[in-house]
Amino acid sequence: MELLDVKSSRDWNKKIEALPGTHALQTWQWGQVKSRFGWQPYHLLWRNENAEVVAAALVLQRRIDLAGLPAGISVLYAPRGPLLDWSDSGLVKNVLDEFQNFAEKKKAIFLKIDPDLPLGYGIPGDESEESKPVGNAVKQDLKARGWLFSDEQIQFKNTVVVDLTDDPDTMLMRMKSKTRYNIRLAERRGVSVRTGGIADIDSLYKMYAHTAIRDDFLIRGKDYYRTVWERFFTDGLAAPLIAEVDGSPVGAVVIFRFGGRAWYIHGMSLDEHREKMFNYRLQWEAMLHSKQAGCYQYDMWGAPDTFDESDPLWGVYRFKDGFGGQVQRTLGAWDYPVRPLLYPLYTRILPRILGWMRERGKKDTKRSLSA
Repeated sequence: MELLDVKSSRDWNKKIEALPGTHALQTWQWGQVKSRFGWQPYHLLWRNENAEVVAAALVLQRRIDLAGLPAGISVLYAPRGPLLDWSDSGLVKNVLDEFQNFAEKKKAIFLKIDPDLPLGYGIPGDESEESKPVGNAVKQDLKARGWLFSDEQIQFKNTVVVDLTDDPDTMLMRMKSKTRYNIRLAERRGVSVRTGGIADIDSLYKMYAHTAIRDDFLIRGKDYYRTVWERFFTDGLAAPLIAEVDGSPVGAVVIFRFGGRAWYIHGMSLDEHREKMFNYRLQWEAMLHSKQAGCYQYDMWGAPDTFDESDPLWGVYRFKDGFGGQVQRTLGAWDYPVRPLLYPLYTRILPRILGWMRERGKKDTKRSLSA
């Protein structure tokens, strides 16, 4: 295992872009963004006997200063990592052994991973359900090593992925008829979509804050999103698509791209003109935009943990399901408790802190709209 001193995106992104499961959250840009908000990025690399890169991980370290916990401790997180061929059992053993040793040397409370590793496709119990033996074998291996399925799932465990390799007409025919109708309806009702940029960040955040308050979910402050969007827009790894009616923005999506894949990570909308179905046109344009940029897959970023109406994401999933994608169920986040005595203490304190942060975050978001 090598610990790289990365000076630029070229030094890191070229090494990881072809690795299995490569992700925008493993890029140099993501490490740079997180370094602005209290995280220390580390770039780990594994090579084979021919000096070829076979595995990698961007690992983020955050110091923890909480009452009840010793001073100088930290947590480690590899967002959507590590990246490797999980079917290679020898490589998996080597990476996990050295990864665990790295966490122990850093004296972290725990190391969290959540690789984009499928356990299966389709909804459990449906005829279309498909299990992936490799993912399930890794799950059992992690359990045997003492890893724990995390109560703190940072990213969505399940998602919907759309194949972009077909021509647009074929992609449309895979969609549900109502979805196709609404895409065309939006165009007939005067919805236009343009590609935005840095100049649109203030408008994007205002719409995002409005969406968060209306739909009751937590977002970060404007400085955070400005940092993320400026970095990824400038480096050509993300772009906002903005829906407009009569020249005024009514909704937007921010699409991230890397290694031939695209992710719909941020979505936002106002209340006006919703009957014009602009959200449907936005998703279709995002798929076409991603396809034109050379992407083979479009990740709609989030699906229910439980596929029934009791899940909070059920309504969102029904919308996404119309676009002809496939449910992908992944391994989720797993924690390696480096300090077994501190780990349960941290996991008991964390929910209280997160609850306080959510309440404060909602108030800050409301203030940002009234400012």
